[in-house]
Amino acid sequence: MDKDRAGELFVVSTPIGNLEDISFRAVRVLSECDVIAAEDTRVTRVLLDHYDIRTPTVSYHAHNAREKAPLLVARMREGQRVSLVSDAGTPLVSDPGEVLVRLAADSGIAVRPVPGASALIAGLVVSGLDASRFVFQGFLPRKDSDCRREIRNLARFPGTLVFYESPRRVSKTIALLAEELGDRPAVLGRELTKIFESVKRGTLFSFRAQGTGEPEKGEWVLLIGGCPDAPGGEGLLSSTEVLSALEGLSLTPGDRARLLSRLSGLSRKDAYRLASGVEPS
Repeated sequence: MDKDRAGELFVVSTPIGNLEDISFRAVRVLSECDVIAAEDTRVTRVLLDHYDIRTPTVSYHAHNAREKAPLLVARMREGQRVSLVSDAGTPLVSDPGEVLVRLAADSGIAVRPVPGASALIAGLVVSGLDASRFVFQGFLPRKDSDCRREIRNLARFPGTLVFYESPRRVSKTIALLAEELGDRPAVLGRELTKIFESVKRGTLFSFRAQGTGEPEKGEWVLLIGGCPDAPGGEGLLSSTEVLSALEGLSLTPGDRARLLSRLSGLSRKDAYRLASGVEPS
């Protein structure tokens, strides 16, 4: 090892399915570095063997990050070059890595990106939805109330909403999105870049009614069209207009508040207070 060489951290993107989706630079960096910090060394070894890369690997994942990050930084301080990879795609994008990158940067170690595949970008560019502005949420919370809260926080965003989801939860998540956002254009991507790649286009209501029509395997990328009324508030009604239209209808306070929020742009909290006859604070 060259004692005079400065240590570095390379954040290396790897294929999300097709092993050919890796850059020449990524192969070289993985071959020449001193150690590869991998989310699952067994998964990464398949890629390394495919390209005849013999660099040693160490386990680095969400559950051991605070223990392993200082050890890896210590190696970089000694001049070693470390590559960080996830099981698939780009590290830190719904994958571990933040602790190591932050600690390395705070320690004065150069952190270098080696860009490449990402299911987020792959799904976005084939969706046909607005790619000029988007929000990537990743995986929604498992708890129903927390999940709904996250969706509501994104409801007024005018650009595309992007989520990841597991095969077992995708139908439930689509139902929640449809209930909270209404009927919007939707694109569902599964097994992107793999042999059984699937991209389905429709709406939240149509997917809720018909299901995904796919076997329960492979992670999904869900892309939802933005709020059509968000820019400048065009198309929104005043709270008074909405409440007048709802007057006389047999609705629960919760249903009344939900409609008021969607049609007027009020927050759910303020809409509920108004629907209950209380002026918002």
